[in-house]
Amino acid sequence: MNAVLPYFWVALGSAIGGVARYWFTGFGNRLMGADFPWSTIIINIVGSVVIGMVAARAPSDATRLFVMVGICGGFTTFSAFSLQTLTLLQQGEIARALANVLLSVLLCVLACWAGWRIAA
Repeated sequence: MNAVLPYFWVALGSAIGGVARYWFTGFGNRLMGADFPWSTIIINIVGSVVIGMVAARAPSDATRLFVMVGICGGFTTFSAFSLQTLTLLQQGEIARALANVLLSVLLCVLACWAGWRIAA
């Protein structure tokens, strides 16, 4: 794969994933309401299924870049985190998987709060 092609696949996938997320969020909010982030939860579940399938069976590096980094990266907020946690669990690294979950959720929520406070 030449040096530019990976960036092309990621960019194309990201554009598709981002547009799909925008559409699905609006559709889901109209269907289920926006009082609870159901659309985000469903998007993250779907993206986690897709990234797991592609991680297990991708026929090429270009496919992995396009789908896993590009589409899933643009579509979800959770798929890479899910795959990394699953990989740790599959390697028997239960404590590290739990640490990843706790640190990611707690520190990212704290960082979001800090960003909010800084900008407010």
